[in-house]
Amino acid sequence: MKFGKEFTSQMVPEWEEAYMNYNHLKTILKDILIFRRLQTSPPHQSPENGELLERHLLYRAFSGLTTNRFNSHNDRSIDDDQVILVSQIQHEEQPQESWNYETMFFRSSEEGAENEVMFFRKLDDEFNKAICFYKRQVDEVMMEAEELNKQMDALFALRVRISAPHIHLTIFGNFLKVYLFKGLSPFEEIRELEETPERDQTKMVSLEILNHVKINVTPESALSTLKTIFDATKSDLSFSKREVRTAQAKLKQAFVEFHRKLRLLKSYCFLNQLAFSKIMKKYDKVTSRNASKAYLEMVKSSYLSQPDEVIKLMERVESAFITHFANANRSQGMSNLRSIAKRDKHRVTFLVGCFFGCSIALVVAIVLTIHARDLLKSAGRDQYMNNIFPLYSLFAYIVLHMLMYAANIYFWKRFHVNYTFIFGFKPTTELGYKEILLLSFALLVLTLAAVLSNLEMEMDERTQSFTTLTELVPLGLVTVVLLVMVCPFNIMYRSSRFFLIVSLWRCVCASLYKVTFPDFFLGDQLTSQVQLLRTVEFYICYYGWGDFKKRSNTCNQSNIYELFYIFIAVVPYWFRFLQCMRQVFEQKDYGPGMNGLKYLSTIVAVVTRTIYVQRRGTTMRVIAASSSGVATIYNTYWDMVEDWGLLCKNSKNPWLRDKLILPNKSVYFVAMVMNVILRLAWMQTVLDFHEAPWLHRSTMIFVVASLEIFRRGLWNFFRMENEHLNNVGKFRAFKSVPLPFSYDDGYKEL
Repeated sequence: MKFGKEFTSQMVPEWEEAYMNYNHLKTILKDILIFRRLQTSPPHQSPENGELLERHLLYRAFSGLTTNRFNSHNDRSIDDDQVILVSQIQHEEQPQESWNYETMFFRSSEEGAENEVMFFRKLDDEFNKAICFYKRQVDEVMMEAEELNKQMDALFALRVRISAPHIHLTIFGNFLKVYLFKGLSPFEEIRELEETPERDQTKMVSLEILNHVKINVTPESALSTLKTIFDATKSDLSFSKREVRTAQAKLKQAFVEFHRKLRLLKSYCFLNQLAFSKIMKKYDKVTSRNASKAYLEMVKSSYLSQPDEVIKLMERVESAFITHFANANRSQGMSNLRSIAKRDKHRVTFLVGCFFGCSIALVVAIVLTIHARDLLKSAGRDQYMNNIFPLYSLFAYIVLHMLMYAANIYFWKRFHVNYTFIFGFKPTTELGYKEILLLSFALLVLTLAAVLSNLEMEMDERTQSFTTLTELVPLGLVTVVLLVMVCPFNIMYRSSRFFLIVSLWRCVCASLYKVTFPDFFLGDQLTSQVQLLRTVEFYICYYGWGDFKKRSNTCNQSNIYELFYIFIAVVPYWFRFLQCMRQVFEQKDYGPGMNGLKYLSTIVAVVTRTIYVQRRGTTMRVIAASSSGVATIYNTYWDMVEDWGLLCKNSKNPWLRDKLILPNKSVYFVAMVMNVILRLAWMQTVLDFHEAPWLHRSTMIFVVASLEIFRRGLWNFFRMENEHLNNVGKFRAFKSVPLPFSYDDGYKEL
């Protein structure tokens, strides 16, 4: 792999703009190389070479009539071998630590040296950018280290207050000696203080800290939110062991994230140093000069090449973590701090191919069975399509959505979208696209096998009496899927299953939880599965109140069923509306409120259109058409402008964004057109308009619902891309871990 690709692959995605722009500098070197080759070509050159030289001279930069900062010195006073001189320049009203480095190029008077002048100017800009970013990050981690010190002081004081409450009153007064990064347990600290009471007391942690600390260890839940609403009093320390355990767990997570940030800062230094070394050696090779030595000596002596603060802080963090969070077990502590990235397993790839092949074989078997028995023209076709087909379509909706999600993950990884950070997945347990494909094809095989068995039992004369068993096949498959989903044992990706269940619960209790990205992302997925939810309602009615033994039901004749048919379609949009309202009250921003109006308009459209289908009437038709049009336009605008960040009039990429991930801009315009077309199909799904003379009504419902799932998969990619670019713009590469203790505003350390 070439260095440029390796350099890009090892970048922190959210810090990409802060790294040295290696590719741009390489482009300048290519221009220098082209000019030098043209100059060294024979005098009797071909017309093509002459035309190339003329074109190159046409676009050469004008060197100017006056000297610039690169040739302000008399060239005669410079050694023949000296090419550049790098110095640190202080601009007006700029602190010393923010001085910039500038390179003086002594060969600017030579013919064709304009590109070399441009090269060093750009090189200085990139180096100063890297140093400024690194300094800013180091300052931030030092402030975070101080905050972690205070958090650990409070934790140790709380530990001693609970484990040995008499100590601070009898032996030590109000003080307990606790060093954050020393590596001793509280009781070892106590023994040391007993043996050496005359030692310096300036770094002692006072148990009086507990009088100035508020603890934030109450787990976020629907019940805790309700308690907060009705009881506004602060959560003071109650000196319980549960508080210690919860605070320790939160601090452990904070240490892991802090150590990860230090590792990436260290890697940032190394990668940029290597990039500057590579580009300078390439410059020497292209120009046959010896400038890399002087420049790299400057790089070596700069702040960027001295990560001692970061390395020492890493060592202290590791020592503290191993001692206080890993029971002094170094291997366990380091494994927790440095999580190993997941590796692709060959058996997963094999099983994906195996299940995919089985699904193709089952599809062929079903088609041949239907054709051989001429089932499409059978008398029970309408009965089968009205009652059995919707039951199996439930699994088709799930499989299709999972396939689209697998495709999303594949393209997110390919274009370096940091979806794991945005979703908050654990690096060692998140599912890759191959695992999603494995689950999708496994469920597809089960579904197709159930469909085939159902057809065989219908046609085989020996099984005609087992009609009850025939009808129970879809219900049995649903039961298997639900049991696997809620299985508490560590099988079938338990952590991912529980993550999904928790996210679903947070969607159901939308107004009682702080809204995170996974919450409203999942809520949007549910809005595209309206037909799936209605199929769940049909399951309940068909097996609960319908006469499934005779393959007949009277669900559509029930007013309660029709009422719930509307209610089920409204529920996902109502969840998203509540999430938006929660964001408005938390963030004091009306942007989510406008988003909430989008879902409210869709609710109105769903209700009015469904009532019109049930009751008809000119007035309801006008109301339904108007509300549907408003909802469609509003949703389409929000998809493109707010969720995707496109249609920017003054962007450097017309009608797109300033920053794009995909190299082909036409893909964005195709996606916008497809979103409009598929959005219209989606409106037919939620508004219950399914009529086509050449297709059965159940088939039409399935096709239109599938188109909406495809539209949602397309939306997912660009929504995540926009979120990723927003994080990149703010250099947010780490999770914000809530700390367990908060100090009073007027508190000063003793």
